[in-house]
Amino acid sequence: MTYQIGQVLEGTITGIQPYGAFVALDEHTQGLIHVSEIQSGYTKNINDVVKIGQKVTVQIIDIDEYSHKISLSKRSLETVYEKHRSPRKRYFTNKNKRIGFRSIAERLPGWIEEALQNLHNETLRK
Repeated sequence: MTYQIGQVLEGTITGIQPYGAFVALDEHTQGLIHVSEIQSGYTKNINDVVKIGQKVTVQIIDIDEYSHKISLSKRSLETVYEKHRSPRKRYFTNKNKRIGFRSIAERLPGWIEEALQNLHNETLRK
């Protein structure tokens, strides 16, 4: 059978790796669904989404003309997409205290004096 980009097919999951799932399209042809194409949004563990032996509907998104490797996607067939959740911002200081870099600027002269004193003591020891 000849395959074309954009074609929608039914296949069977034959293998699962952390980077994707292998799908048998027919007796002689396999393709790979990359983990980024399994579903919309973030996929933490591919084993939570697909299982070996599971029937899946996939779309061909690429065929390498030299190696004849077929790239597949389940995500492209979804009708409802999960929005990407942005990570919550974390601050090194308490943002409610509004101290920012001011505390560093206030302490810097003391730190410089301490460093110079340590250098001076070090040269006296030698």
